[in-house]
Amino acid sequence: MKDTIFLVAGIIAFISAFYFIITEKLPSTYATMGAGLLMALIGILNEEDMLEAISGRLEVIFLLVAMMIIVWIISETGFFQYFAIKVAQLVRGNPVALIAILSVVTAVCSAFLDNVTTILLMAPVSILLARQLELNSFPFLMAEVLGANIGGTATLIGDPTQLILGNEGNLSFNDFLVNTAPLAIVALCVMIFTVYVLYKKELVVSNELKARIMELDPSRSLKDIKTLKIALTVFSFVILGFILNNFIDKGLAVISLSGAILLMILTKKKPHDAFKAVEWETLFFFIGLFIMVKGMENIKIIDFVGNKLISITAGNFKMASLLIIWVSAAFASILGNVATATTFSQIIHLMEPHFSGFNTQVLWWSLSFGACLGANLTILGAATNVVAVSVGEKSGIKIGFVQFMKFTAIVVLECLVLASIYVTVRYF
Repeated sequence: MKDTIFLVAGIIAFISAFYFIITEKLPSTYATMGAGLLMALIGILNEEDMLEAISGRLEVIFLLVAMMIIVWIISETGFFQYFAIKVAQLVRGNPVALIAILSVVTAVCSAFLDNVTTILLMAPVSILLARQLELNSFPFLMAEVLGANIGGTATLIGDPTQLILGNEGNLSFNDFLVNTAPLAIVALCVMIFTVYVLYKKELVVSNELKARIMELDPSRSLKDIKTLKIALTVFSFVILGFILNNFIDKGLAVISLSGAILLMILTKKKPHDAFKAVEWETLFFFIGLFIMVKGMENIKIIDFVGNKLISITAGNFKMASLLIIWVSAAFASILGNVATATTFSQIIHLMEPHFSGFNTQVLWWSLSFGACLGANLTILGAATNVVAVSVGEKSGIKIGFVQFMKFTAIVVLECLVLASIYVTVRYF
């Protein structure tokens, strides 16, 4: 009887949390923390379970804090705006080439920086450039959203989803670079081509309008060149540390925090200002999510879903790998990529013993592709999507749920098919 009560209460708390997230009737941080703490208060998990759920993922939290500080210091110099305008001038205002270049720049930045921060910096610039050419800003902004999420798939640090998978699957920076980056590159090319096919008739401008782009002075965006040089140098060493971590074995949290503190000292930033740049709301959203998922583990829901997947695949490892791609993509489009990655990580842990004779790392790559690429389908799929829509609204561009999904549906379907082919060809 007690187990049944816990089961029902846990499911209600979990569904309620995502109801509030989807409807935005409560801030997402309140939703996850509230659901997690409610599970603790009614006895589904105890304080020790809570602390264990958080402590097991502290590397993710500390890494995010460090990268937020580093990105904040770089962004203060105006480097991202300078770079975007400079690149636009390289293509001489050609709108097709401009979308392609902005998408590539966004994807590359998202691979090594936080993709939410990247879209915050890049979206206003793309809107400015589109308006200079008197074009619809919508395809420019949406191409960057897709580029950010696809680019985030390429590396361990490109997306919070990848950080969770890296932590749960004991996967290194280089593991992601070798296994997920190739598909991310192909998916990005397919996305750019699809946007071109859908909007090529609209992407036509006069020579006079192209000249306006050439008249912009990118150097005016740079505010502090000295700080920029220091920041890029430290950031380069942090990235190098990530790549060499397999050899130096210091840990991503240690490397990134060391870089952040060193950069704060060298640029004479006050701790108070640096910590204001940290997105504490995001961090506590993750903490609440970790607690909530631990509660779902305790009432055996994750065991139930995992056992169903094992039953359906009946020991067929290839089927299991492909099923994870599509099922996690569906979940990510509704519940968000972070929640999906966190929940499905536990399912993979449950499935791994049943495939002991296989390379079970493939299951993690399948989950990475499904969660990251599936998140592009709806506004709710990723924080990047929500931020982009918000930036658009502030600039007078209203993007509705259906409009967003119509744009992304074809690209997401293409990417998931590509992911299925990639996993099949490379690992089987």
